[in-house]
Amino acid sequence: MDLDGYLNRDTALIILLLVLGIGGSGLARGLLAEQGYDALGSAVFVLGYGTMVFLLWYGWIRPLDITGPSGR
Repeated sequence: MDLDGYLNRDTALIILLLVLGIGGSGLARGLLAEQGYDALGSAVFVLGYGTMVFLLWYGWIRPLDITGPSGR
């Protein structure tokens, strides 16, 4: 199995974005909740997760040309 075709710069960037967007914001939320800042932790999680979703859409899904058949 050749990993060079699968693990390129774009794939590594998407994986990093997912790990930071889900894991990083989840860890920050948990740490803030432990310190008594539950509302701030929830806001950090929503902001981090939402930013990740927006960046994935903007950089990866938006440029796709999704069209149906051109004629009948």
